[in-house]
Amino acid sequence: MTYAAKTLSEGRELIAFRIGDQEFCVNIMSVREIRGWAPATPMPHAPPYVLGVINLRGAVLPIIDLSLRLGMKAAEPTVRHVIIVAQVGQKVVGLLVDAVSDILTVTDDNVQPTPDIANEAAKNYARGILAIEGRMICMIELEALFPQIESEAA
Repeated sequence: MTYAAKTLSEGRELIAFRIGDQEFCVNIMSVREIRGWAPATPMPHAPPYVLGVINLRGAVLPIIDLSLRLGMKAAEPTVRHVIIVAQVGQKVVGLLVDAVSDILTVTDDNVQPTPDIANEAAKNYARGILAIEGRMICMIELEALFPQIESEAA
């Protein structure tokens, strides 16, 4: 049995987080750390969803407003916001979210397909919907959400 097949049948761990009143989750294996909000230094000519960069133990870390990247309104960061430091392909980025809410262990039985009403962009990065404990959590594939990071790494 391959690692991927084993992971899917035995369950995988996801980290859930909030943006506004919506919940999302990503594979916990892509998360390096979770840290408090730190103001970012803006970068000229960066895409609108790139808030800037911070110094993370000597490395320059781009900070992405995940709310804006997902097509929602821009975040107004406060001390209550957190940065999820995540590996996307060969690059490490910081994802600004409102709060981390949970660590979930799910199997494929828990994942519902993305609804047909979602637009094509959402279908590219939304890997499904989890209906757990009365919550609706959108499962995001980071590599699909940031294809330009993947192409830069290649």
